Amino acid sequence: MKRILVFCFLILISCKQHLQVEVIDTKASDGQVLALETGKSTIPYFVINTQGNEILYGTKSNATLKVYQQKNLLQKQNITLKFRGKTSFRLSDKKSYNVGTVDEAGKGFDVSMLGLPAEQDWRLIGHVVNLIDKYIWDKTLMYNYIGYELSRKMGKYASRGQLVEVEINGSYQGVYLFCEKLNRSTNRINIKSMNSSATNITGGYILKIDKVDSAPENDLKPNSYFLSNWADDATYNEYNSFRSNYDINKNLLTFPPFLPAFHPNKYLETYFTYEYPSAEKITPAQKVYISKYLDQFEMALITDDFSKTTRTYTNFIDIDSFVDYFIITELCRNVDAYRLSTYVTKDADGKLVMGPTWDLNIGFDEGGRVPINEWVANYNNFVSSDAWMAPFWWTRLLEDPIFKQKVKARWQGLRSAEFSTAAMTQLVENTAQSLITNGAVARNYAIWDKEKVVNYTKSVEALKLFLENRSGWMDQKINGW
Repeated sequence: MKRILVFCFLILISCKQHLQVEVIDTKASDGQVLALETGKSTIPYFVINTQGNEILYGTKSNATLKVYQQKNLLQKQNITLKFRGKTSFRLSDKKSYNVGTVDEAGKGFDVSMLGLPAEQDWRLIGHVVNLIDKYIWDKTLMYNYIGYELSRKMGKYASRGQLVEVEINGSYQGVYLFCEKLNRSTNRINIKSMNSSATNITGGYILKIDKVDSAPENDLKPNSYFLSNWADDATYNEYNSFRSNYDINKNLLTFPPFLPAFHPNKYLETYFTYEYPSAEKITPAQKVYISKYLDQFEMALITDDFSKTTRTYTNFIDIDSFVDYFIITELCRNVDAYRLSTYVTKDADGKLVMGPTWDLNIGFDEGGRVPINEWVANYNNFVSSDAWMAPFWWTRLLEDPIFKQKVKARWQGLRSAEFSTAAMTQLVENTAQSLITNGAVARNYAIWDKEKVVNYTKSVEALKLFLENRSGWMDQKINGW
């Protein structure tokens, strides 16, 4: 009997050893308990704690940020946090954020994040996921990252950043792009600083063709308001913007600007919002100067005779920047560009410069609207009911043999090096491989694709195939110019 009991005891001990559940260590180097196990992932892991503060759309909330890599604490920083985006904010369950670095007193504070040049305004951008209607934009998680990398390969400034993982208040939120806000700075959009007392008002300026920022600082409306305030997107006024004198067909507009949002002729208009100086700081004289300068450019572009060898419109623009913006927009098939999320800058005593490129979440093979084998510049030919149409600039430029020859020379140079199919494929593969091998893809879709609809490998292959086919189509078109 004793032998039987001893034998049973040994069996129980053996079973216990084999059935013992592995304890998952989620503690970081400073004792912080992470929302989930990240193993040996080299992807930066952001831990945000709002300290009980609600995250709002209209105003900033105080929070703390810890940055880990392989569970080692790299940085601890006081920050402010607020929701960002317009359509994406309303449609996506995975929210994006404006991040501001601040000091102990809550004042804006320039800080180097992830090795980037010190600044105080940053972005955390997530891909769009709608759990109710069951759609996902950018299943690869890297459209913006790839687009900005390609732009930098052209020698242009584009928002720098890294793909990271984020948790907020102990809840894992998935993969995000942490990147620079596009603002005036020596390290970002490097144009001259200009204040209200400036005597030289030729620059610098940053204008944006976009929807209206419906939430100025310290707007205390509840988040529910901003989830349904579509009309605010098109509420342009003398305070925040000015309108082109020409419609999308190059005709002089005969009705007044700043009519109610979504009025019947809204689609004909192009508005330029004041980014720098901001609407709060730009002076009346500066408004007059920049609006008149832009009008002179548009008038010259319309009236120039392209059968001749001389051009007047090039007196007002850096034509090479327009060439590059056209190329990156068309390669990435960014159907939001030209008409939304579009930056135009002007330095002191300088010309209008296109870019930087921004916001590619419905670029590449996403977004529809424009057929795959068509120019996004011809957006207006395929969409007739959008409140935001493309300005006439691009179809007019494509009528100019000089502009087209510049595009041809630039494109052929890029295709032999930075934009070769092999180089673009390698960029996509390297980025995807990092996300996969570090486990970030699996962790992201464990919460954002519970029904397992996304096949990540196929999505990456589709992106590579798109770039190969799109660049091949552009070869055929541009080489024939």
